[in-house]
Amino acid sequence: MQEYQAGSYDVIVVGAGHAGAEAALAASRMGNQTLLLTINMEMVAFMPCNPSIGGPAKGVVVREIDALGGEMGKNIDKTYIQMRMLNTGKGPAVRALRAQADKHAYSAEMKHTIEKTENLTLRQGIVERLIVEDNICKGVVTATGARYEAQAVIITAGTALRGEIIIGELKYSSGPNNSQPSISLADHLEELGLEIDRFKTGTPPRIKAASIDYDKTEIQPGDEAPNHFSFSTPDSIYKKDQIPCWLTYTNPGTHQIIRDNLDRAPMFTGIVDGVGARYCPSIEDKIVRFADKKRHQLFLEPEGASTEEIYVQGLSTSLPEGVQADVLHSIEGLEKAEMMRTGYAIEYDVVLPYQLRPTLETKVIDNLFTAGQTNGTSGYEEAAGQGLIAGINASLKIRDKEPFIMKRSDGYIGVMIDDLVTKGTNEPYRLLTSRAEYRLLLRHDNADLRLTQNGYDIGLVEEDQYQAYLKKKAAVEQEIQRLKTIRIKPTEVQAFLEEKGAAPLKDGVLANEFLRRPEVTYQDLLRFVPANDELTTKEIEQVEIQIKYEGYIKKAMNKVDKLKRMEAKRVPENIDYEAINGLATEAKQKLQKIHPETIAQASRISGVNPSDLSILMVYIEQGKIAKTDSQTA
Repeated sequence: MQEYQAGSYDVIVVGAGHAGAEAALAASRMGNQTLLLTINMEMVAFMPCNPSIGGPAKGVVVREIDALGGEMGKNIDKTYIQMRMLNTGKGPAVRALRAQADKHAYSAEMKHTIEKTENLTLRQGIVERLIVEDNICKGVVTATGARYEAQAVIITAGTALRGEIIIGELKYSSGPNNSQPSISLADHLEELGLEIDRFKTGTPPRIKAASIDYDKTEIQPGDEAPNHFSFSTPDSIYKKDQIPCWLTYTNPGTHQIIRDNLDRAPMFTGIVDGVGARYCPSIEDKIVRFADKKRHQLFLEPEGASTEEIYVQGLSTSLPEGVQADVLHSIEGLEKAEMMRTGYAIEYDVVLPYQLRPTLETKVIDNLFTAGQTNGTSGYEEAAGQGLIAGINASLKIRDKEPFIMKRSDGYIGVMIDDLVTKGTNEPYRLLTSRAEYRLLLRHDNADLRLTQNGYDIGLVEEDQYQAYLKKKAAVEQEIQRLKTIRIKPTEVQAFLEEKGAAPLKDGVLANEFLRRPEVTYQDLLRFVPANDELTTKEIEQVEIQIKYEGYIKKAMNKVDKLKRMEAKRVPENIDYEAINGLATEAKQKLQKIHPETIAQASRISGVNPSDLSILMVYIEQGKIAKTDSQTA
């Protein structure tokens, strides 16, 4: 194909899924002329898997994206059909918001936002190769010969890279949802020296809503109280006419059908080469791994307000189509279910993420960034978080500004990126609350207090959102200080404590100390102290959490301070670990592979022990590194 000069941009984003949308919006809003290329204009921010946003850990990521000035939270607030806060009976560290999306409205709304954004051009095209000169990425070339030049390129190809769909014995080349795959680009990335691996994920069948016997299922309604992902969404637009989901279960009969057909299941016949997600297994994998379990939950999730399609969450499968129908009909409430789309597995190429810097720029090629499922993650939220960070750092890089690196103590996005670039992943990575050692600090409720200042300094958070953040921050701080000045006498609360079955007060206490009692809420406190009528519901929530968990938060912050001191100790970029005497062989190999940027990152590498760290620190402090290397650090 003869090439022609098609245009010049500051940043080019390849792929318009959830990562690509955030990357392109961030780059353009930071003032860069940005080109967003997609294989199919109808699949911008499309949801090929479950039609939902949020959930444990993932919901916090969406709030972090919003606090930094990203779009996902605003977009789902416009297009959800149900909103629920999960884990309300547990502590604030694991509470999470989850929204059922109108998948087609979500995609259309995000596409329209992109189309309206200044400095951003959306165009359909298949990128086949990169323009790389002197190990610097300078643009892309499409299948039609269009040559686009740029100062930075971000690849967010999702599951399209050499994608293959598998249903039973059938296997064919395809991207998600039977879209066109990207084959030449995957080959080209290998040619450029990037190490590629093969992963797998899957989807369940979709069934027709009218064919479900809802009397045999359990209704799962949305919350009545207003809630939103975006800090800028007002409660006044909360949707009251929410669409419920429904709960049913597999049974021993279902399990037997699956066992009888394992010889036709691609996962067990060798047809599937890629590694699947451990935390989102197929139904056939569940039946084999959890053989003693009598039933598995299945959530029937509407895909939108204007479609009959129902997503059968929990029934991800690549069994033959006829077997899938038998499985469905064995389930209570689905005896007459009409299958509208067959479940399938999809295999695709990923760039092994140990080859990335914390900015998501590749170590192999300068000014080339990757984000999303291309980096081995699973999930829309993980992809969007990476896309936002890649877009920010691509913009900063071409302006010769300091990068924006989220630490593990800053947010779940920081935890995810550090896990990827430090530990790598040998399976589709999924965020879990258990991955965050500072999860009490990284809560759903305080993402704005943690990150809005960063988003404003970067140039993504708009003035009205920033002023709202400053007002909330000041209101919370002032109320906490106010409660520290009010003393409560034992006689004032004696009857209340007896009513609660709580231990009596022997001496007077300050109001904030009284609120620390587990049986006391902020609303209870107002029976004994003057109310602050100017506080909003969210500000009250923040006051209560900060006071009740003050001791735990302080302990966590002390650990963060120690971590920051280790993060400040930089490791020279071109250090030769083989030249360091005393390092264990495994430590040399791992350090050489990852090339950590700080001592803190080095400490998190599997196989690098404390003794190895001590030797490395002494080696650096003694100045044995070449001067030029020290200057680059």
